Parts: sequence; C-alpha cells; structure tokens
Amino acid sequence: MADVHRLPTPVSENWDWQRLGACRGANSAVFFHPDSERGSARLAREATAKRICNSCPVRAECLRHAIKVQEPYGIWGGMGENERRAVISATRRRLKSHAS
Repeated sequence: MADVHRLPTPVSENWDWQRLGACRGANSAVFFHPDSERGSARLAREATAKRICNSCPVRAECLRHAIKVQEPYGIWGGMGENERRAVISATRRRLKSHAS
C-alpha cells in the first residue's frame, strides 16, 4: 500500500490530472498483475499498459505522483514496480551523497 502520508491534500486541483488519463475507463487489470501472473503473460500485460501510458497526456503527472507516494504496485506513468523502485533508490542515494 502507498504511504498515505505522502498523498497530496484532498483538494481537487491536486487530483484533476487523473480525469485526463488515457487509462480512465480502462480495465484496471491491465495495470495491476494478479498474484499468480509470471513470465511472458506478465510482460505482455505490462507492455499493453505501457502502450496506453505512452499516449497519455498526463503521463508525467502520473509518474510524479507514483514516485512521490511510492506506489508499490502496478504500472504508473509508463513505469512498472521495479522501475519505480530503482528511481526511488537512485534518488535516495543521490540525496544521501549530497548530504554527506
């Protein structure tokens, strides 16, 4: 589950970007894997989700949100779970090295 402390306040301007998402109305199963999904089935589903993201007018906002709140599951802004974890880890390392 995402850390809800990182979520923006419940003001509509903070969430309006979601109304414009290319994924709006799409089956959420395309963006979130079932527990037993592995291998080529998972890769194919993620590729489908990322194609939707590639055409999305709010892709950057979506990805920014997912990284900020550290969404642990699904495809957000064209990035999968492991891709986002890598970005978050790299950001932490960079911030840590600048603080030292």
